[in-house]
Amino acid sequence: MASSNEYGIQQKNNDTSTTSIHVMALDEVVSANSLFTAAVFVGISLTSATSNNSLSSCNAGIDMVRNVIVFEVISFSCFLFSSIVAQGMKLAVNLINSNDPDEAFEAEVNTKLFSVGMVCAGIGSIFGFIFLLLSLVYVVQIQLGLLSCGGEATIRAVTALVVLVGSALALYVWTIYYSFTH
Repeated sequence: MASSNEYGIQQKNNDTSTTSIHVMALDEVVSANSLFTAAVFVGISLTSATSNNSLSSCNAGIDMVRNVIVFEVISFSCFLFSSIVAQGMKLAVNLINSNDPDEAFEAEVNTKLFSVGMVCAGIGSIFGFIFLLLSLVYVVQIQLGLLSCGGEATIRAVTALVVLVGSALALYVWTIYYSFTH
């Protein structure tokens, strides 16, 4: 038996879910990953060792520049993995949906398989965030000096970065957990 919601979208009263909600969730994953992928490329293009000729122990070395590149490539890989999983699931939902042209907003979706795909996409995004955060900590040290030297600007920048991004990441993880448990 089907019923209409306030938007006129048909909803089934069984184990299937509304297609438009699935597609919207997948679109949001891909959009967020695209934004962070762009940040990765900006970070890679701006990363270079400072041209300070002094051999101060507070200046970042070439190894730190290499770490930025490695972490940004890993971050990009995680975001790409997440986006491809989400796009593949979106394609599957749309193909399943096209089997019944009379019900444009409804498809038989295996919710367990969909949940596994969403968790995989979420995990890819989470690891992408973590590696992007690590690479940005290195970028700050390359530009402002090593954390171990206790420079005030470096400590403030890294603290703000870790607190704000860490809080957002914690909220993202909690939201994913909450959506699957309720």
